[in-house]
Amino acid sequence: MSLWIPVTLAAAAFQTLRFMLQKSLSTTQLSAAGATFARFAYSAPLILGLLALYLMISGRSLPVLSPLFWTFAVLGGLAQILATICVVALFKQRNFAVGITFKKTEVIQTALVGLLVLGEGISAGGFAAILIGLLAVVLLSRTPGVTGSWLGHLTNRASLLGLGSGVLFAVSAVTYRGASLQLADTEPVLRAAITLAGVVTIQSVVMAVWLGLRDRAELRAVWSTRRVAVWVGIFSMAGSFCWFLAFTLQNAAYVKALGQVELILSLLASVLFFKEKINGREIAGMALLGVSILLLVLAI
Repeated sequence: MSLWIPVTLAAAAFQTLRFMLQKSLSTTQLSAAGATFARFAYSAPLILGLLALYLMISGRSLPVLSPLFWTFAVLGGLAQILATICVVALFKQRNFAVGITFKKTEVIQTALVGLLVLGEGISAGGFAAILIGLLAVVLLSRTPGVTGSWLGHLTNRASLLGLGSGVLFAVSAVTYRGASLQLADTEPVLRAAITLAGVVTIQSVVMAVWLGLRDRAELRAVWSTRRVAVWVGIFSMAGSFCWFLAFTLQNAAYVKALGQVELILSLLASVLFFKEKINGREIAGMALLGVSILLLVLAI
């Protein structure tokens, strides 16, 4: 089994745990922006500390980071901030599992962005598998108990938040891979750690300044919830490192496609932890995405 596969599965598991905590915080104590900032604020010190420890123990020095590296890192970091805010806000519109499923439209969008930005294509079989997964979005877009056309449901607030997060996560995935490729002479683990440290530092500073200017009360709230929020940071660090490592090893579209296993985990969390009800159409949509994952793995 290729290393990128278990690494991606671990990333999906850590990300599910992180989103569960963010949903809990955003529905009780923090705004969507505050729950997003908690992720970066509590993971940045851990990431920087571990990177410094690794460099000290290994006797390595930090490589020169080119302007193109920082361009990719800044674009990806800002896109991920906005994407995370969209997902956390979506949790207030629909149940946890459906919110995560909408986010997964990033898979097809990652393939398209990767083709445009990095020139990385995918096979015909892989593209077909991704399209099957995208069909599930149509099934999941209809809000339970609300009538109207499919187009109306695809353009409602929940759908737009979900699809918007997918676009932004796709941009972040491809630009993170672009940043890591600027460190081609470095081994994959260190390459992933350096890219992650640079991105999270940018995100922490940007969000701290933004909240400091717009909502200082939310900054205090992030600190007051630190006993829970610190776990958001820990799971975020672990998940992000696994994503970044996977991006250094494989095409970002394939990584994101396999990462749809997160849907199964989110369904379990939605039913068992949040006690939310999932209707038949939502289950059918998730099952269709499961088929796309299997087909994609077989196509690679």
